[in-house]
Amino acid sequence: MDPELEAFVHLLPKVDMADPVGTRHLFDSLAASRPPLDTTGLAIEDRTVPGDPDVPVRIYRPRQARGAVVWLHGGGFVFGGLDAEHPWATRIAQDAGAVVISVGYRRAPEHRFPAALDDCYAVLVWAADHAAELDIDADRIAVGGHSAGANLAAATALRSRDEHGPRIRFQLLNEAILDDRHRTWSARNFTDTPWNNRAVRIAAMDHYLGGQPATPYAAPALATDLTGLPPAYVATAEFDPNRDEGIDYALRLLQAGVSVELHQWPGTFHGSQAIQSAEVSQRQIAALGAVLRRALAD
Repeated sequence: MDPELEAFVHLLPKVDMADPVGTRHLFDSLAASRPPLDTTGLAIEDRTVPGDPDVPVRIYRPRQARGAVVWLHGGGFVFGGLDAEHPWATRIAQDAGAVVISVGYRRAPEHRFPAALDDCYAVLVWAADHAAELDIDADRIAVGGHSAGANLAAATALRSRDEHGPRIRFQLLNEAILDDRHRTWSARNFTDTPWNNRAVRIAAMDHYLGGQPATPYAAPALATDLTGLPPAYVATAEFDPNRDEGIDYALRLLQAGVSVELHQWPGTFHGSQAIQSAEVSQRQIAALGAVLRRALAD
């Protein structure tokens, strides 16, 4: 493991998937305790997207931005939200020079699949339909996210293709959980890695699915046809049980004729980008903004 990251491992809060509500409050309080961010140059607005039910979003608008990304937070389908994601959404908007539409989708176990996906897809459709109002180019909309959010981004891309929905310019999949079968080498062998391990990811998918069988919209690794999907940036962490399914999904996208940039970050673990003092984390975060800036450029 990267020594700068390893020094912080003993300080990381534990993820207790048996107590979703308590752990949700813990992570929300940690996010609230962070120093205020410099949001100079950003217009930030909370809105509600009509749906069934309506979906809360937070929109980050840099000056002269024309591209947009529908951004989906991580948290194992259970944790996270607009406030906890605020630092990441702010940084992505600033680095990418794009409008970030951060989605407060419904969370498990209170809301099982497909609730979160329905929310994310509703926001994508709304963004495309209201591009003029948002002052963005409807042909320059990306989807992206981290961990469970990356699952939802991949599933949104699949659903939009299948339902002839909005054209998605790009998909950014960062440390995605994509498979409910948990049988890759990394999913089987990383049983004590920080934050995310085999037990955590199994519990996350169990909360999300609630005992129902997975479909490709719940576990995109199950999709047999990946043709016609948007170009992708797929990033994986070395010590992450999600690692191998992310790499496999990237290879299958390539084999289906989809343009892919695959970046495996050595010495990292799931969510280690939160340790922003580490040099490797700074490179990872900068890469997210840079790849979106390129993808959404003229």
